[in-house]
Amino acid sequence: MTILTQPTSPTQHTVPAAGQRVLPPLRIGRHVIDSPVVLAPMAGITNRAFRRLCREAGDAGLAASGASGAHSLYVNEMVTSRALVERKPESMRLIEHDEDETPRSVQLYSVDPATTARAVRMLVAEDRADHIDLNFGCPVPKVTRKGGGAALPWKRDLFRAIVSAAVTEGAKGDVPVTIKMRVGIDEEHHTYLDAATAAVEEGVAAVALHARTAGQAYSGTADWSRIRLLKETITSVPVLGNGDIWSAEDALRMVAETGCDGVVVGRGCLGRPWLFADLAAAFNGAQVRIRPSLGEVSATLRRHAELLTEFYEGDQLRACRDIRKHIAWYLKGFPAGSTVRNQLALVDSLAALDDLIATLDPDTPWPGEAAEGQRGRAGSSRVVALPEGWLASRELDAEQQARVAQAEQSVVDGG
Repeated sequence: MTILTQPTSPTQHTVPAAGQRVLPPLRIGRHVIDSPVVLAPMAGITNRAFRRLCREAGDAGLAASGASGAHSLYVNEMVTSRALVERKPESMRLIEHDEDETPRSVQLYSVDPATTARAVRMLVAEDRADHIDLNFGCPVPKVTRKGGGAALPWKRDLFRAIVSAAVTEGAKGDVPVTIKMRVGIDEEHHTYLDAATAAVEEGVAAVALHARTAGQAYSGTADWSRIRLLKETITSVPVLGNGDIWSAEDALRMVAETGCDGVVVGRGCLGRPWLFADLAAAFNGAQVRIRPSLGEVSATLRRHAELLTEFYEGDQLRACRDIRKHIAWYLKGFPAGSTVRNQLALVDSLAALDDLIATLDPDTPWPGEAAEGQRGRAGSSRVVALPEGWLASRELDAEQQARVAQAEQSVVDGG
């Protein structure tokens, strides 16, 4: 990867003096994460192939910066506790890790304390995870309308029971549990401070906040002041910030503005797995940043497809169907013609991918600002789909309890 010694972001004033470490290693239970960065679990994205790609790309800046993004925490895409307990083949495949992947991190979605306990018990007893994260931030309608994801912390008793079940079972194998959540359902119904306080009381090892409400989805701007308030409220465990980190400079600015102990990166690394090298360098006080040429980006794209082929057990067609959604992210800002882009979006084999990559000019330099900024669909704000009468009380009634018990059936792992 091409490495530049000066950041190109307009927020260069946030870059510390060379050699000045910005944050200490992140401690989550017994684990020490040297680069205080977490890959956010993203459905259909953060499978074993993508996590490996990020670790490999994250290590690219080691020689130049004295830090390695391979030593960040890479969380797998969300799996439902119920599907895990039932040992659904796709769910069991999603929680697989590379032999050299450590800590092995699994994110669980659940709406039932008993199922949560059984899922964590299985992961611990069968030595399948070193860290477990609980999803309380998903804003997808099929999840929230059943009372799950970002809707769940509104019900304080249910939220506390799920967290307690996970922490209790995780402790039996010294597997720390963390939570990832949103500010709340909407601007009139915030839950993050109550939820974080309850979670810490139940023994979680860290809390992460995506500084948007469920109603915002991914639209608008993340309100980092919420992260600052959470950090001021929670002082006994690390507080991690998430939302609108598109560059290492954004991460430095978030830490400066909020005092958070680490950052969680989601859409910012789409098509840019080397962002973890940038982040490791930045937090280590180095000003080097990776700015790859089109040839280097194409090689990363090809490596991603190769890893996906391995992940899908040699099924090149399935791997290529998966890589298609990454094409626009990899090529953002580069002057690749629309014809090539369209053909790449229809690629069906590694050989076809190679042929198309060969038509790109490998010497094309990093396009700078055109390749920076937001990635992925932002969408627009919306009214959050919720179970009937959900907002009437902070506690579950009998009818809601019965309805919520069915929530996991509506979530399909790997979708």
